[in-house]
Amino acid sequence: MRNAESLDSYSAFILPRSAMIPHDYHTHTNFSCDGKATMAEMCRSAIERGVPEIGFTEHYDLHPGDEYRDWFRLEPWAAEIEKCRAVFGGQLTVRAGIEIGEPHTFHAEAQAMLARYPFDYVLGSLHWVGSATIFDKSFFHRPAKEAFQLYFEELERMTRVDGFDVLSHFDVPVRTAFDVYGRYDPKDHEDCIRPVLRNCIERGIALDINTRALDIAANVLTPGLDILRWYVEMGGERITLGSDAHRPQRIGNGIPRAIEVAKEAGLKYVMQFERRQAKTLPL
Repeated sequence: MRNAESLDSYSAFILPRSAMIPHDYHTHTNFSCDGKATMAEMCRSAIERGVPEIGFTEHYDLHPGDEYRDWFRLEPWAAEIEKCRAVFGGQLTVRAGIEIGEPHTFHAEAQAMLARYPFDYVLGSLHWVGSATIFDKSFFHRPAKEAFQLYFEELERMTRVDGFDVLSHFDVPVRTAFDVYGRYDPKDHEDCIRPVLRNCIERGIALDINTRALDIAANVLTPGLDILRWYVEMGGERITLGSDAHRPQRIGNGIPRAIEVAKEAGLKYVMQFERRQAKTLPL
């Protein structure tokens, strides 16, 4: 089970009305196993909060250990996408995304799903390392160096495989690991992180700067400043911005901070996707 969002956290991250946000490209509705709202509710929240473009990226999980395997239903979700585009089209751009878990392990199944609908972009996520989920504290019943190494080595294998456009929440284990180890410093894992960045650059995979962990104890972006600086240093340019919202109250939260950090790292553009084709927009 993925980390649940707490209603108590919303007051800490109120989206400034004046913030210039290009999009929120990582969101979930009740078409995801852990989504809490309808697509229309999420659209209305985006409009109210000044977010001009939203991407719905429901979980598509195939790992046999996932209790919600095969939860996603494409046809009713696609119908709702088209309905929201018709209803909100004058106020909001609605993108059709999908978040595929372990796209390297389930490559054939993932590509079969992608052939069924004209998705605008595809998030690739790593939630499982072998038979263990990184959202279970038992994965971290080992030294921190070993746990993160196992994760990043699997992420490196995942990013060797084509078939997705954006790498989700780069160092997402920190969400659970913080309660076990405390402070997380990516510099301790640089030797494992740089090969993943190299793969992303070589394959044109954008990085999802994900704000979800700002409103939990870890209080970090995934990825944060250090990893983004390495990415720029190595020639990386492609990013998207995502709140990982599962409720309307979180749409756009933390994205102004993500933009600040992206600029500090030397990034100049954010990617906009349509039918798997990308173009750059200035930050």
